[in-house]
Amino acid sequence: MAGFDLTSETIWKPFAWLGIKHWFFEVDGTTVIHTWIILIILLSLILLARYSLKNKKSVGYYLTTTFVKSFIDLTDQTLGYFSFNHFAFVTALFIFILLCNSTPAIPWIDEPTSNLNTTLALGIISFIYTQFYAVKTQGAFSYLKAYLAPFFIMLPLNIIGKLSNIISISFRLFGNIFGGSMIGTLYEKAIEGSVIKETLGLFSGLNFTILFFFGLFEGFLQAFVFAMLSLTYLSIAIQQDEPVIKESKR
Repeated sequence: MAGFDLTSETIWKPFAWLGIKHWFFEVDGTTVIHTWIILIILLSLILLARYSLKNKKSVGYYLTTTFVKSFIDLTDQTLGYFSFNHFAFVTALFIFILLCNSTPAIPWIDEPTSNLNTTLALGIISFIYTQFYAVKTQGAFSYLKAYLAPFFIMLPLNIIGKLSNIISISFRLFGNIFGGSMIGTLYEKAIEGSVIKETLGLFSGLNFTILFFFGLFEGFLQAFVFAMLSLTYLSIAIQQDEPVIKESKR
């Protein structure tokens, strides 16, 4: 390979040296690399926000505190009480997914969430977090007993119903981001190589419209939907036995 291209598809086979070359064990190296780039950007934004909090008169301070307060209110309103753990989890999900969805604004970086493996991983993380706190608040016996309601023969359907939450939020996120990515790619290919088309797209604002709607706006919307669905599933799972406690200090 003459050079390193971030846009080229790279497949890693970490177990090939053991003779294991099945597709199940292949890793999309491009998605992994782009995800780590997103994590570096996220770390930079965290450090920037932390620095901004030192100056209460700065724009960064206002944006950071407004953002945090909005998610505190969302957590409070959805759960009926404030929990820092749940707030931190949902906020982290939203920020990470938003950055992943917004990568069309960054040259040579593809959306990690346009890969089904990424969205499934996020769905599984959300599911495990929800079930962990469901067991913690209800108790293991009550949690398992719910799978037998109203009759024990409903056990398979109840299990499928729980697991369907993973499919629901994962495929919704993947479908919307992948679809937007395809539209953006088709548009780029349609005007590529034509000076007239590229000029018209630039000065007519069509380039910005495609980027804004299918990249930034759609990315924000889908990140918010994923975070709110995760919070809603969590609320449903723990609402019966979780004590209503409001923290006086946030």
